Amino acid sequence: MKVFTHLLIVTVALGGTVAHAQAVPEGLTLHEAVAIALAADPWMSGSRHTQAALTDEAAAAATLPDPKMSLLAGNFPVDTFDINQEAMTQLAVGVSQAFPRGDTLALARKQKLQLAQQHPLLREDRRAKVTATVAQLWLDAYDAQESIRLIETDRVLFEHLVDAAQASYSAAAGRARQQDVIRAQLELTRLDDRLTALRQRRDAAQRRLSEWLGRSADHELASTLPIDSPNAPVSAPASRQERYEQIRHHPALLALDWRIDAGQTDVDLARQKYKPEWGLSAQYGYRDRDLMGRDRADLFSVGVTFDLPLFTADRQDRQVRAAIGHAEAIKTEKQLLIRQLTAQLETAAANLARLEQRRALYADRLLPQMAEQAEASLAAYNNDDGDFAEAVRARIAELNARIEALAITVQRQKTVAQINYLLNEASPASERLVEDF
Repeated sequence: MKVFTHLLIVTVALGGTVAHAQAVPEGLTLHEAVAIALAADPWMSGSRHTQAALTDEAAAAATLPDPKMSLLAGNFPVDTFDINQEAMTQLAVGVSQAFPRGDTLALARKQKLQLAQQHPLLREDRRAKVTATVAQLWLDAYDAQESIRLIETDRVLFEHLVDAAQASYSAAAGRARQQDVIRAQLELTRLDDRLTALRQRRDAAQRRLSEWLGRSADHELASTLPIDSPNAPVSAPASRQERYEQIRHHPALLALDWRIDAGQTDVDLARQKYKPEWGLSAQYGYRDRDLMGRDRADLFSVGVTFDLPLFTADRQDRQVRAAIGHAEAIKTEKQLLIRQLTAQLETAAANLARLEQRRALYADRLLPQMAEQAEASLAAYNNDDGDFAEAVRARIAELNARIEALAITVQRQKTVAQINYLLNEASPASERLVEDF
């Protein structure tokens, strides 16, 4: 037998080494990447600040306007400016208080609290979205990294293949031809090109991942995939109602419900402008003695003011219609989001079912058959009963099949991450109602 017999032994040994290496988790895992991204996300802090600001604004909105103080020196004679010359001259101090229209204060407080209540839900949606996004980017980098490992492993085999072909060609009794040597060298060069392209993909994925992880994205990734979520569906829901039931508790939808409620409260606020705004004022006026030295009575005044919203066609009516239009627009946003989420869920579930079929096909039939074909082609050539080019093609086909099987597994994990986001449900604490409006 020729030196090519040694190549089959090398292939089996390298395959065992790779399997053992993949069983030992090293490097940055997906769970660690997600934890780092969530801890370093500035959006979460901004949302908490916004919620706190809206809560404070709610307390301020429910408070009456500050009373106004007035100081008046009235009816002074311009000839002498003597305070006791004329009976009308007085020094007055007054205070006035405005009362907003109808239930404006309570409604303004209610609206601010409704807008604040959406932020816990938005944070839950953000956590789920960041988890899915980081998972997608991590898996892209993982796919490139593991593809590089598979090719680098087979590259060693092809280096031995080139050496063996050259040795056989150099030997006087060898049956290897010059084109066999060139073919082996060509395949080695193609592998180098694929390695360069994959390294480019890996570097690009890590750069995108650095947006979320910073310098941690430069670390080598773990060589094992995490375990799937056990409740990931394998088929799309049968009816539209079932699809809606699966996503109706999504935090993004519940947050929109609070925006819809706030929009309706804005309509109620606009309707308050049909009601008058009231004001109460009181004034105390001090008068000095007259020229004869006699006391004069001080004066006290009290009054009520209110406006008359009589001409409402171009102001109040249009403001109410505008508020109603904004509220209806938010409702259409919810309908669009429901359609988007249900369509994404159907697509992801269908993709997951097909990926499951392909993964089973590769694991149960295609990969074993590819390995048998590669071994048979190499054995046939070693026994002077096969073609060198066919042996090389079989080995390349097996490598491509393993890389494709890896891509299917990674794509399946990406689909599971997307489904986990779509089926994310808000916690009961985030769904609680705002009390004491």
